[in-house]
Amino acid sequence: MIDLASQRMAFGRSVAIDRAQGVNDNMIKPHYHEYYELYYLESGERYHMVNDTLYHLKAGNFVLFPPFVMHYSYGEKDMPFKRLDMYFSREAILFPQIGSALEKGAQVFESNEDRDTLTYLRNILREQEMEKPHFQEQMVLLLNQLMIHIIRDSLKTAAPESQDRISSIIRYLNENYTEPITLNQLAARFYINPSYLCREFKKHIGSTVIQYVNSLRILHAQRLLQETNRSVTEISKIVGFSNVTHFNRIYKSLTGMSPTRTRKKSDADRKTAFAKKQDQSPA
Repeated sequence: MIDLASQRMAFGRSVAIDRAQGVNDNMIKPHYHEYYELYYLESGERYHMVNDTLYHLKAGNFVLFPPFVMHYSYGEKDMPFKRLDMYFSREAILFPQIGSALEKGAQVFESNEDRDTLTYLRNILREQEMEKPHFQEQMVLLLNQLMIHIIRDSLKTAAPESQDRISSIIRYLNENYTEPITLNQLAARFYINPSYLCREFKKHIGSTVIQYVNSLRILHAQRLLQETNRSVTEISKIVGFSNVTHFNRIYKSLTGMSPTRTRKKSDADRKTAFAKKQDQSPA
């Protein structure tokens, strides 16, 4: 499924939204964003793994993710779904108090009785589609009204699914991805047959254990490349790779570019953002 809202954010939007539907359209690896995300399920059912906690979303439920919160979404076989997905930057939040309230972590809401959330999202989508003068400013205003509604009205939060063995394994991997991990060692730790673990993990998560661990390592490597001056070799060791050549190969296979290219692009993006900010400053 093409993420059109993410593409709009990449082109400098502060708010972007997309409606999509599908069947058997599952994410292939956990991921995070550098901006907020509000995922609203209009119809169907979906499972969301948020960090190490699993939630079962039904129509009318939605998830609010702060930046850099790892998550993953999948559905039961042949279960159709429709969703609205909105991204917004920290700069789009007009009031510090709202920003502070949104930083408490990912929140999952039950909003079956609350139609206001869906109405706001549809209005934001309509503004984006019509592109009338100042539509982006109007999208920002509607976004802030929606955030105030969510915070002020204290919508009911959804309870996570029971913490089964797979959830415990995910939690362990999230906390220990920098350590050497093999399927056999993991199976022994949780007193489970390796073949059964491999099959159940693939069924629930959509990837093998090693693929999941590698994706965790690469996600954290991306942040270190963007936010620190550490060398590529040092970062590869920090996130759990014993061989920098192997790290480079896995990194490029998952991100489409080399670690060095990621750092250069991040530096260029920061310079562009700074120049843009200086141009917008009053003389």
